[in-house]
Amino acid sequence: MNAVLFIGHGSRKYEGNEQLMQFVEGMKEDIKADVVETCFLEFAQPSIAEGIETCVAKGATRIALVPMMFFAAGHSKIHIPDMIQKAQSKYPLITFTYGRPIMSHPVMVDILKGRLEDAGFQDAEQNQETSLLLVGRGSSDVDANSELYKISRILSERLNRVNVELSFIGVTSPTVEEGVERCKKLGASSIYIIPYFFFSGILMDRMEEKLQVFKHDYAEVSFVMTDFVGFHPQLVDIFKERAEEALAGLAALNCDNCQYRLFAKEHMDLEHNHDHDHGHDHHHHDHSHV
Repeated sequence: MNAVLFIGHGSRKYEGNEQLMQFVEGMKEDIKADVVETCFLEFAQPSIAEGIETCVAKGATRIALVPMMFFAAGHSKIHIPDMIQKAQSKYPLITFTYGRPIMSHPVMVDILKGRLEDAGFQDAEQNQETSLLLVGRGSSDVDANSELYKISRILSERLNRVNVELSFIGVTSPTVEEGVERCKKLGASSIYIIPYFFFSGILMDRMEEKLQVFKHDYAEVSFVMTDFVGFHPQLVDIFKERAEEALAGLAALNCDNCQYRLFAKEHMDLEHNHDHDHGHDHHHHDHSHV
């Protein structure tokens, strides 16, 4: 019996976790598996271990774990595989497979284009005085950050090469403030800010605060912020693909530029010496996928 266990990052805000749960509930019929469950990496329940236990209790003999995350950073590359390894030891007769995060899937560009259009952006009227500022969460993993740069380039091409700048709200640079400054220096009198986040959590609260500051400090510039990416209906197609890949054992992470590749074994050895809820204590701040 096949099961798909979707893994959300988890939010300190209840509404963010509820949005994820409702999204998975709504796409269950599209997933070709006998059992479809949801769990969280942190901040919410059920945990990954509890999600696996539920799948086993429902009779699953093959469990595909699919991260509901934008990019592959520390959680996707280290912490979730560690949990899978522990589950494999606990359930030796169960087959576990692992899916890919969303990464630079072409559907994401369609979603961003739609968010811009909903905010009033009209491609046909664009000129050198309009810039887009894509805001990611940010990671200490250069490989994860580079995926957002790839998306920004594809988005620019799709929109007749309108200027698209990139910024991050945490961990790395350029900051959102630096991104706005760059747009201004390139002559932008109109800036569309696109939050590349999954749900309406703490980061969106911070973005709303920043938007008000920008409008006050740069009165000569028109600022419009789109809706966050959210659990858009088109994401169902991506997660369906990722689930099918994982069940077939075809998924593989991009490890060529992964900073963890050479140090994974050492990291895992250290983790096994600590009895944390899900194998890490979070001071690495690799939270780029939400």
